[in-house]
Amino acid sequence: MSTFASIALLAALFQQPAAPAYKREVPDSLIAKVRVSEDSARAIALRRVPGGTVQALELEREGGVLLYSWDIKVAGKPGITEVHVNALTGRILAVEHESH
Repeated sequence: MSTFASIALLAALFQQPAAPAYKREVPDSLIAKVRVSEDSARAIALRRVPGGTVQALELEREGGVLLYSWDIKVAGKPGITEVHVNALTGRILAVEHESH
């Protein structure tokens, strides 16, 4: 293997995962309790809002339920769609469009 290939391989192995391009409020005290990963919950929320882009995420306990609250923006559409995904089951709990 050439020196260049070796360096490229090492660089790929030690590359840090990219930070999400959205605002995150994910307390360590709650992240340890989830059963559905952030990536899976994001995919579930985005399937509910086709063409959307995540603007923000909050992991919270609301009414005793641990949930991911996703703020999703659709280009050309005013406001934000908020999607709540149960962090234990992956079930969508609520979808609400908020006009700003």
